[in-house]
Amino acid sequence: MTGMSGGLSEAKRLWIYDTTLRDGSQREGISLSIADKLRIARELDRLGIPFIEGGWPGANPKDVKFFWQLQQQPLSQAEVVAFCSTRRPGVKAEDDDFLRAILAAGSRWVTLFGKSWDLHVTESLKVPLPENVEIIDDSIRYLISQGRQVIYDAEHWFDGYKANPGYALQTLEAAANAGATWLSLCDTNGGTLPQEIGEIVTAVRTHLGSGIQIGIHSHNDSETAVANALAAVNEGARMVQGTINGYGERCGNANLCSLIPNLQLKLGYDCLEPQQLQRLTSVSRLVSEVVNLAPNEHAAFVGRSAFAHKGGIHVSAVRKNPLTYEHLPPESVGNQRRIVISEQSGLSNVFSKAQSFGLTLDKADPAGRELLARLKQLESQGYQFEAAEASFELLMREVMGLRSPFFSLSEFQVHCGHRGEDSTAIATVKVLVGEQEMLEAGEGCGPVSALDKALRKALTNFYPEVSQFQLKDYKVRILDGAAGTGAKTRVLVESAAESFAMEPNGGGLSESRRWTTLGVSANILEASYQAVAEGLEYGLMLTRGPEPLGEMPNPHCSLIVDETGGGGNP
Repeated sequence: MTGMSGGLSEAKRLWIYDTTLRDGSQREGISLSIADKLRIARELDRLGIPFIEGGWPGANPKDVKFFWQLQQQPLSQAEVVAFCSTRRPGVKAEDDDFLRAILAAGSRWVTLFGKSWDLHVTESLKVPLPENVEIIDDSIRYLISQGRQVIYDAEHWFDGYKANPGYALQTLEAAANAGATWLSLCDTNGGTLPQEIGEIVTAVRTHLGSGIQIGIHSHNDSETAVANALAAVNEGARMVQGTINGYGERCGNANLCSLIPNLQLKLGYDCLEPQQLQRLTSVSRLVSEVVNLAPNEHAAFVGRSAFAHKGGIHVSAVRKNPLTYEHLPPESVGNQRRIVISEQSGLSNVFSKAQSFGLTLDKADPAGRELLARLKQLESQGYQFEAAEASFELLMREVMGLRSPFFSLSEFQVHCGHRGEDSTAIATVKVLVGEQEMLEAGEGCGPVSALDKALRKALTNFYPEVSQFQLKDYKVRILDGAAGTGAKTRVLVESAAESFAMEPNGGGLSESRRWTTLGVSANILEASYQAVAEGLEYGLMLTRGPEPLGEMPNPHCSLIVDETGGGGNP
């Protein structure tokens, strides 16, 4: 039927249909450029998705250009699908501008949606019920006569069936008789529940016979889109439509990142090759990055917290056998197990984190219990290490006697003021590196920006690689709001380093890396300094190894480093 991988069994084959580029982009807050759409399409193609809906060429000039681009550089295995409505009332199919645009898009497959609910026929189309049946028949026959294969999306199918089952089935019969390859039943308003979905899909298959291929397109307005799709598959649907991360209009569409693992790993259907399924998490995160939405850290299967363990009893059990608290191996969907450190942690958490940091911490070592006590004490003061693992690794190294400071702060001052309509800040810092002291100043749009720049200027005299560290995000949390302006604050700073040449002592980074550090104080500048300074220290540890250079070089001309801020103007 399409250029699918030959390794999948046809007996239990399901056809995944992705509509992220059309239905998903209708989510409030998403706007995709042509380059965005092409990047996502090619990523879905590599994932092994057989059908990728590219958009509606007749309704959107951007989609026209998207299809033209794919004509020049086709996908490797997926069928790109053009989306369109049936012809307009009173116009022959061959004269309809929308259908002409679909043909010009050049895709072999076309998804055509039509009315199944008599309410929409009389209220939206404003035509008699028989005329709508003729519109469906005429539109599909015309596209097939032009060499296209048609997927018919029966819009508002389940609402239409519940209101007038005889007429709804008549519209499906028209699509099937006209030659549509697939009939996709759409829960467009997202109000149908799984039991109803199953019963109605069974009724449709009984009425139309086993030779008709049925698909399911579910929306999430009742938080049951994934369950509805599973119910439809259980009753014989063999095409499943959805979007990456469940993006879509209103409450979204069925989430393929949940559907595909459930279908393949739980129900035994063939959707993707196993090695392709292992790319699911990375695809989910890439798409969220392209659409500029924060990933859902708690999303099933692909979320960062999907296989995170925090409670001490859980961690102890998982270390012995992951099946105790994991429903499947995280690697099967390209995710990874994480041990979270917090005040709820036990010694098992501490030992697991030490192992993940490449540190050896024996169960008999008193440093383990000391570290756990320090952790609980600090978290009672407002620290939150589960969000700042770099700071926790530094704390662990300190307790184990493995932390050697690269620098220490002698003093800092920050002055804020106004220059015309702009706010300005100037910071001075005096740092001690080995036996040498360096005084530097920095100017920024805010006090933290100025402090960060001054500190970097001072340190680049000794550690030039600091100029390659980037401040990516800055977040402030008020811990006790009732204290007003005297409230204690927690600051989280995310830092990044893109790439480094290897240092003579064997350190260095070979790829992009991010890390998060924190500080807590009633003085927001003190908390910010703690977080920024630990971020720089951790970056130096990554590039140089845990020990600072034994013999410090002479200070040279300082470098001015531009800050990249991801959290506004701190």
